Amino acid sequence: MKTDKLFYRLFLSQPSLIHELIPSIPSDCDFDYSDPVIKDTEFRLDGLLTPVSDDPNLPLVFLECQMQKDTEFYSRYFAEIFLYLNQYQIQRPWYGLLILQNRNHDLGSDIPYQFLLNNQVKRLYLEDLLPLSDLSPNLALLKLIIIKDTEAINLANSVLNMAKTETEFQRLFKLIQVILKSKFPQLTIEEVLAMFDLKTATVTDEPDIYEELVKRWQQRGEQKGRQEGLREGLREGEALLIVRQLNRRCGITPDLENQVRSLSESQLESLGDALLDFKSITDLENWLEQNVL
Repeated sequence: MKTDKLFYRLFLSQPSLIHELIPSIPSDCDFDYSDPVIKDTEFRLDGLLTPVSDDPNLPLVFLECQMQKDTEFYSRYFAEIFLYLNQYQIQRPWYGLLILQNRNHDLGSDIPYQFLLNNQVKRLYLEDLLPLSDLSPNLALLKLIIIKDTEAINLANSVLNMAKTETEFQRLFKLIQVILKSKFPQLTIEEVLAMFDLKTATVTDEPDIYEELVKRWQQRGEQKGRQEGLREGLREGEALLIVRQLNRRCGITPDLENQVRSLSESQLESLGDALLDFKSITDLENWLEQNVL
């Protein structure tokens, strides 16, 4: 999975993360993702988050993740934004959000853009998260992407400990599973699951929910059954999230929804990446025709 799509998927799954980084945006503001082409140029926006709500006061968010040197990054980023605002005649406010690995990468001069960078564009340097321990689940997920491999499992368990409901637990675990698979591509899903000591992950304020989770896993028989039960719960949670995103992006019929819900875990993961490029229901139909036997 490409790193940038991993970030975009995280922001779509955890919309409150936008609020944490840009507090003036409401925490309950849901976004849709697109990567629009700017006509008559070679520019293409990496990620545009558009509010699902019709409220004209809610802003567009120009999200971009840059993990390496690019001496034309700032000039290109702002050129893309203002060309887009002009070509699409945008009538709502906007913010920029840059996810950057560290301050050592040369991204070109930021001097011409200081006013915008100080007032309208948020720069998050992931290296700043590394020494911090008291992080929200959202920021801890971002930290998990760049933390040392030897420290990843402890942080992942710490994030799970913050879950307050079974639904939140499953959503966080699914995101963690995707992140760990990107960090440890040589491992199978079973090996990733085996990295967790599930008995130590408690659900804050609602221990009965976690106890019920453990009971369900144990009922399927020792370690293998517990992993299978968790995988099925995660698969169902991933299907629900994808159906929700498809409804926002292009709408989905009951028949197509049933097809999506019946997909395997690997198919759902592939669809989760592919839907970021969907423009209409036809794209979904074509994807299902090409990827489902």
